[in-house]
Amino acid sequence: MLGRKERDQLELFITGSLRQLIPSDHILVRVDAVLDLSWLRDEIAELYCLDNGRPCIDPEAALRLMLAGFLLGIVHDRRLMREAAVNIAIRWFAGYSLREGLPDHSSLTRIRQRWGAERFRRIFERTVRACVAAKIATGEIVHVDASLIRAHVSWDSLAVRHIEAVEEANIDDSFPDDRQRGKSKKICVTDPDATMATNGRNRRLEPSYKQHTAVDDVTGVIVDVEVTTGEQNEGMAVAAQLDAIATTTGTPLAIVTMDAGYAYAKVFRSLEDRKIEGIVPAKAEQPPRKVIPTRRFKFDARHNLVRCPRGKILRPMGKLQRGAFQYFHARGKDCAACPLKARCVSPSRHARIAVFNVNHPSLLRARRKRLGWGKREERLYQRHRWRVEGVHGEAKTWHGLARAIRRGLNNMRIQAFLAAAVINLKRLAAAFLTLILVLLTASTPSMRTNAFSTV
Repeated sequence: MLGRKERDQLELFITGSLRQLIPSDHILVRVDAVLDLSWLRDEIAELYCLDNGRPCIDPEAALRLMLAGFLLGIVHDRRLMREAAVNIAIRWFAGYSLREGLPDHSSLTRIRQRWGAERFRRIFERTVRACVAAKIATGEIVHVDASLIRAHVSWDSLAVRHIEAVEEANIDDSFPDDRQRGKSKKICVTDPDATMATNGRNRRLEPSYKQHTAVDDVTGVIVDVEVTTGEQNEGMAVAAQLDAIATTTGTPLAIVTMDAGYAYAKVFRSLEDRKIEGIVPAKAEQPPRKVIPTRRFKFDARHNLVRCPRGKILRPMGKLQRGAFQYFHARGKDCAACPLKARCVSPSRHARIAVFNVNHPSLLRARRKRLGWGKREERLYQRHRWRVEGVHGEAKTWHGLARAIRRGLNNMRIQAFLAAAVINLKRLAAAFLTLILVLLTASTPSMRTNAFSTV
């Protein structure tokens, strides 16, 4: 018999909780089982007046709406509130009944502005500590990597800024070549914090941000995340990130893996100062040119001197360049009488100049260690490649991190913190479900034993 379904739903009341209408394996149900926001009201209480003004949206409800959006990949506020109006799971997760009005999408924007990026960072750090307490993260072996995030701007918003203001002021329009001589780079007018960067030699530069992510080795929990402008070098953020990881997890770092993009003397020095074993493929020295290579010169970090192959001393002159590079000059009379002058000194100079990084000894030790890598180091580096890059792919594919949602560095940081928090909550929910299954499996034999003994 051909059936018919009446579409006139005349129910005026629903008895029971909305939870009864949501499957138990839904991601919001699983995350709700491990999500505790009882501390949030005290965290943001100082931002609100306690006895005056219109009552604000419940902080926990607002944060739950944001987390639900990132968990479901609905990261834009307008779309999220449209979906929440018809999605029972989002309403239940945020604590709104069917007949209760939802807040306007602009309320979430004002809440983010009021709370600020640092409070969202503390929310993310809470998820890290929860994962450490659940023993699905230790903070002892960590994989660090960076990923570019396309800024929320159009190509029409790019303009050309001349770096040298003096040259710009002195350009004579009657000489077209003057306009070409000035160095220039593109900036984004609508989002100045986003800088031009690329992740490949054959790809064009794009206005981007750079996310620096540290992932724990056990289950892929994100233990630290920070966002900088796209053009900032990876090595600039390493030292602060290493300290932040140890502070958040409460455990000293033992091993840190990074790719070749972090193979700088400053990074190796930061690892040595903190007594952390670094698994980083140090770059080999550039092949020698016509002159004697720099590796033939011995750098004395203790006395800040350099000795040439003939034993003559080169002394530092001038200020540090870019905060780490020092120029060491030989005396003219030493080079004039040296039999290696033809091979050592450039024809355009009368004495040799050697450029060394102040952290050069750390780089040399890292190069020697790279040559002695064994199966253990290779295995850890292979885990780095799929562990941290897998997290980047997960965040960009499922949690809206492929592109910035809003403009400005603080807004980008908030987006990164929320995406990292929901990934950690997913890891925590999966561990909780596994624990329940283990307990059920372990309890079954004992129940059978008791039954058999009773019989």
